[in-house]
Amino acid sequence: MTAGAAVAIAKPASPTLEARRAQTFPVLAPDEIARMRRFGTPCRYSAGERVYETGKPTPGLLVVLSGTIRVTGRDGHGHDFPVVDHVAGAFSGELGQLSGRRSLVDAVAVGGVEALLINPEQLHALLIAEAALGEKIMRALILRRVALIETGTGGPVLVGAASSGDVARLRNFLSRNGIPHMLLDPAGDPDARAFVERYAPRAEDLPLAVCPDGSVLRNPSENALAKCIGMLDASGADRVYDVAVAGAGPAGLATAVYAASEGLSVLVIDARSYGGQAGASARIENYLGFPTGISGQALAGRAYSQAQKFGASMLIPAEVVRLDCERAADGGPFALRLADGLAVRSRAVVIATGARYRRPDCANLKAMEGRGVWYWASPIEAKMCAGQEVVLVGGGNSAGQAAVFLAAHAAKVWMLVRAADLAASMSKYLIDRIAGIANIELRTRTEISCLSGPRESGLESVTWRHRDTKQEETRPIRHVFLFLGADPITEWLKDCDVAVDDKGFVKTGNGSGQPLETSVPGVFAIGDVRAGSVKRVGGAIGEGAAAVAQIHAFLARPGATAAQA
Repeated sequence: MTAGAAVAIAKPASPTLEARRAQTFPVLAPDEIARMRRFGTPCRYSAGERVYETGKPTPGLLVVLSGTIRVTGRDGHGHDFPVVDHVAGAFSGELGQLSGRRSLVDAVAVGGVEALLINPEQLHALLIAEAALGEKIMRALILRRVALIETGTGGPVLVGAASSGDVARLRNFLSRNGIPHMLLDPAGDPDARAFVERYAPRAEDLPLAVCPDGSVLRNPSENALAKCIGMLDASGADRVYDVAVAGAGPAGLATAVYAASEGLSVLVIDARSYGGQAGASARIENYLGFPTGISGQALAGRAYSQAQKFGASMLIPAEVVRLDCERAADGGPFALRLADGLAVRSRAVVIATGARYRRPDCANLKAMEGRGVWYWASPIEAKMCAGQEVVLVGGGNSAGQAAVFLAAHAAKVWMLVRAADLAASMSKYLIDRIAGIANIELRTRTEISCLSGPRESGLESVTWRHRDTKQEETRPIRHVFLFLGADPITEWLKDCDVAVDDKGFVKTGNGSGQPLETSVPGVFAIGDVRAGSVKRVGGAIGEGAAAVAQIHAFLARPGATAAQA
């Protein structure tokens, strides 16, 4: 696991790369390269000179004019393997080049190389100005990131048991942010066992995270892991944005896409990952334009890439803890205070922080979170509970999608809902599908009353109770998935006097003629956090798009916050 060991080994297999190599590594025609020259700067590399290095900032996208750039990756044990040789007409880079992120691969010049260097700002301009060429480049960048994710190349290496709750926590964080990573389980990997003996003498030190620069973190927080892999390299604190979007769910990402595409400078901030609750949906089948359905993660990933294509900046993970409106009242920008003490400034603010799932009132819940109690259902959790009985609590669409997904992996899904049926809270297509799956058993008017198990090893049994008869049942179940009703995430607004209803949802329509504007001019609310919103992915995306026209109208008002460098 020592980074940079120069041992050539077989390349890990990537299904996407094998099936779509021509699109992943296209060779540009001379006329296409000619059109790119106005966006780039000529540069040269000597034979053997390093072009990219894993874990370090990249100069930008490179179009090879002559010579060869050899790209290699590193496996979880620090060995190098070949990825591709970029020859004349090829170009380097992947999605990280859109935002100036650190490299996920190594690259070296084979012989002398002449190239065209296109930095992130000019790459955005190229993708927009040259539509057909931009489509080819954008597709290649996306496919390359997918291939890196499939092979676990370039990101952190996690060392720990696949069944560990903390391993699942970190893997979910990385997966939902589209970060390649690899897991080495000491139970079956001698090198991982030796690594644990050296760096994790205590059980609470696990899992370990080996960063691309070779540093080792012991059972890190998501923020600590994000810092070590460069997700938080750019704070955005040195400029004033036209609009800051708090929340990277479907609503926030829609605002980012439409605002950035219309020339506004945009910063998106989220405390965990892009996609929000929708990002955890196994399959969304009633979203317009996707007749075969699409996973929430795939939909959010496309929107995230699209927003970056148009130049939106992303600050993830970063938690907004306060909205400061004092300067905005005098014509200055709003200030969004972050948990790490920094602040970002913006002329307008969009509240898209959504809502969090409620926690049932039952014994031992907090101790079991991450140790058998989950608030999402991804392939990671599905693998952990394969062949076992599981409990799923909730009656909304997200709960229904999760139940259908888990039923394909678990021996049985006990679905508990407080209501008498699902009709009031779930789409009919999901109700019909659940009724047709033999290993989903629906228990209505039922709620969890107790979770049992030692904190060290996690959940061991679940007790539920019928709300009318009070009859209880206990079963040996190690995994519970909670998809209950949600509470709005609005605590950070209290210092700005943004009006909320009696349930904490943000009120909009302040008499200015802007239906998404809050009681504070220049502050807008969209998606699940807004009082009266539809609470559906399609509705959230629609509100995110509609907010942009209202932001333009606010910025055009006399006395609106002035733009600053």
